[in-house]
Amino acid sequence: MDGGYRQHLVEHAATLGIDMEIVQRAPGTRGFTPLPKRWTVERTYGWLMFHRRLARDYETLPARSEAMIHLAMTDLMAHRLTNEATISWRDPTPRD
Repeated sequence: MDGGYRQHLVEHAATLGIDMEIVQRAPGTRGFTPLPKRWTVERTYGWLMFHRRLARDYETLPARSEAMIHLAMTDLMAHRLTNEATISWRDPTPRD
């Protein structure tokens, strides 16, 4: 959670029994500085956007969108475990 949501959301989460951690920049830091926890989350969202059905949001039912997120995450995990790319349906031979 970044500092922009600090007060109201942290108080609301506390009433629900949820502990929140706010990532802050080091004092005196200027300009762009990637923050460790936030960068991990944003990187994962970026990976999910490689899947067209998630990037374009064709699904009309939330359950289908959730299923597509699960499939995309399964694809990401399988790729990391096997180091093999997802099957592409494009013709691998170059055309003249």
